Amino acid sequence: MPTIGRYGAKDKTMSTWERKLGLIVPSWNTVNEYEFQRVLIPDISVHSMRIKITADDEENFTWMATQVPAASKLLAQAKVQAICYGCLAGGFIKGPGHDQEIIRDIEAATGIPGVAAAAAVVDALRAMGVSRVSVASPYEPWLNDKLAEYLKGFGIEVVALKGLGTQAHASFTPEQNAELASEVDRPESQAIFISCSNFRTLEIIELLENKLGKPVLTSNMCSLWKMLRVLGDRRSLPGTGRLFRDA
Repeated sequence: MPTIGRYGAKDKTMSTWERKLGLIVPSWNTVNEYEFQRVLIPDISVHSMRIKITADDEENFTWMATQVPAASKLLAQAKVQAICYGCLAGGFIKGPGHDQEIIRDIEAATGIPGVAAAAAVVDALRAMGVSRVSVASPYEPWLNDKLAEYLKGFGIEVVALKGLGTQAHASFTPEQNAELASEVDRPESQAIFISCSNFRTLEIIELLENKLGKPVLTSNMCSLWKMLRVLGDRRSLPGTGRLFRDA
């Protein structure tokens, strides 16, 4: 039966707490948890671990990957049902295959289903039947090049790509990010992918889909979609766009 809250009303949050998700994020990331929580409350809770990062470079991303098993073990103590490595660049920086190593590390350390943000994006694009995509990101040019190479390794053509050339990913508004996404759209693109888990996009996904007439996929929503799907949860969530409705 529903519990009685402190004010005497039925506590719906407690009675509908269905799942617990684990999330590993770079220490400076402030967007990923926020976007997950906005679309999941009150049915599903998010429990996170942070891994220190001081710069977007190969040295930091490589070191972060070595810390994933320990972070996963701590999340496992919270009895989460899936664990996502939410650093997208950390999954694609070494090309196809590294993301799967991260997933295996999570599962070997905990016995809990693992997800890597980069792999989730590829799975989401495939589920939507997308082989030609336009990409928007806050990244510096070298990191955009790595992302394009990664997608190409899975047979996904990057028709257009534009970055903001910065490491201050969370400093841009959703409106600025929507403008960037609109700039990369091309008639031959089957979808728009907005990359980076520390880049605000939740507020603009469905606005852009209505404007551009095609799916808009983002790092965080692809990760969340994959986490729920590996648990057999096929629900659609408000504000998350065509990925959750159609894939």
